[in-house]
Amino acid sequence: MSGERQAIAAAFQFLSRLPIKAELDFSPELLKRSASYYPLVGMVIGLIVWCFAALASLVLPPLPCAVLTLAVWVWLTGGLHLDGWMDAADALFSYRSRERMLEIMKDSRVGAMGVIACVLLLMLKASLLYTVLAERDLSGLLLLPMVWSRCFMVSAMKRWPKARNDDGLAARFADMSSRRAGLAVFWAVLITVCAAAGQCIIAGWFTGTGGMDMGNTSFTAYGHSIFSHPGELAIWTGFLLLPLLANAVGSFTASRINRRLGGLTGDIYGALNELLETVLLLFIVILRGL
Repeated sequence: MSGERQAIAAAFQFLSRLPIKAELDFSPELLKRSASYYPLVGMVIGLIVWCFAALASLVLPPLPCAVLTLAVWVWLTGGLHLDGWMDAADALFSYRSRERMLEIMKDSRVGAMGVIACVLLLMLKASLLYTVLAERDLSGLLLLPMVWSRCFMVSAMKRWPKARNDDGLAARFADMSSRRAGLAVFWAVLITVCAAAGQCIIAGWFTGTGGMDMGNTSFTAYGHSIFSHPGELAIWTGFLLLPLLANAVGSFTASRINRRLGGLTGDIYGALNELLETVLLLFIVILRGL
């Protein structure tokens, strides 16, 4: 297996429960190379989640469908990022010294703040999924929370130092090259462009403007349909704003945590992913309500 194929397989094995059969050593070098493909993992997880939601919504009301969709979402990640979210909540909301907060995150036990943070996060995600499913509007925009949250994790590995001087998870991603971080952004942008193009084609079919027709008449007609339907305009606004929002919210949060801990940890990377997935999904729901 070539080096890049190993990196792709490592990304899927590390971030998901998808059955990728490959014998890998997960060395620091392989982990750093695999980070370039985190947005691809997010895309596949997003496709599976929303395909399941679309199928389940055919036979189930929105609420049970939302809960089952969330269960599939969590299962696909193995709860990896949720574990980081809970450990980060236990540490950061303890308001202890830096050293004590780092010790709390290393503890395998989950405290009260971690449980509360997890319950609240899952409740919010379930309610957002319910809102999306109740409106029966599964657009390509919904892939972006899974894609850009994982892209920002790679950015965080590159931009902020590690909080511990041991051989923890964050240390394995230390000294990541700019090329690797840039490749993750490239994949995230490419997926976003493809999702927007797919949205344009599908919307063209449904509006009768001929999604595959590349003539000026088709584009003009579809342009008029966008501006005459605020919902369509909100979707296109989302394709532009969600990547910016992911970077803004992620950078603000990571900077605050960096000041408190003197760097980031593997748990913080997972917590950032959970935070951005939820914030971006919330923003999509807000856009659709405008």
